[in-house]
Amino acid sequence: MQLKPALAAAIDRLTTANVPSPRLNAELLLMFVLACDRAYLFAHPERELSTVEESSYNAALAERARGIPAQYITGHQEFWGMDLIVTPAVLIPRPETEHLIEAVLELRKADVGPQISDLSSPTPNVGGPRSALRIADVGTGSGAIALALGKEFPLAEIHATDISAPALEIARANAARLQLAHRIHFHETDLLAGIQPPFDFIVSNPPYVGESEEDEVQLEVRKFEPRTAVFAGPTGLEIIARLIPQARLALRPGGWLIMEISGTIASETKLLLHGWDEVRILPDLQSIPRVAQARKPQS
Repeated sequence: MQLKPALAAAIDRLTTANVPSPRLNAELLLMFVLACDRAYLFAHPERELSTVEESSYNAALAERARGIPAQYITGHQEFWGMDLIVTPAVLIPRPETEHLIEAVLELRKADVGPQISDLSSPTPNVGGPRSALRIADVGTGSGAIALALGKEFPLAEIHATDISAPALEIARANAARLQLAHRIHFHETDLLAGIQPPFDFIVSNPPYVGESEEDEVQLEVRKFEPRTAVFAGPTGLEIIARLIPQARLALRPGGWLIMEISGTIASETKLLLHGWDEVRILPDLQSIPRVAQARKPQS
């Protein structure tokens, strides 16, 4: 079969199976099977698929049609300009989580001043020497946040934690592929337990969906992504409520806690941050509350 009719048939198949964005999924899976980019698909519509390629494409489409996310089929997901390995052991990194990286960059720029071009430069300590910028990524999963921050802050000391050993295997593999393994310290632990403070930034995309909201979560997320990375407990606040006091102890005075949240827990999260300075809830591109940031008081 030629490429163009194979792609058209795949789109029809995924449409019938009620797969979201059927054209995008059909193209991504064909690009995966052929190891090519999208431009190649449109430049070579007459290209004949081999028997092996056609069989592989049909197998990938069958998996997608039964709900398996395309990222788990291809084993890859892009985040902050990086190609990350993903498996069912980790949550699939989403574009919304990039807002956490943006928040760190903005806050760091504001702290060090526009005259300092290297935002990973040491943190000034009042009355003492300058120390290396220290960042913790709590619940690292695939390592997406830690690796993005490692890319942006080449002199920073970055620690990444996760309670899941299989997730940390994926995070370490991604660090090695991106030549950042020597820069990121991975810890198998619950939140910040046993991690040596202090930190300038603690960043986290924690589980924040309540079990009461389960029916509102996409079926493929409920069925295929790691449940412990999605659901926090009955209300969705359980992990955040534990992280906030731990972060307050682990941050330097004036350090920042930055967390991904959802609109359903935005007001409750803000209440949990009572006593912190400069508490803000920032929206994503769809105007949904997405990032909670707060500064530890200087004294």
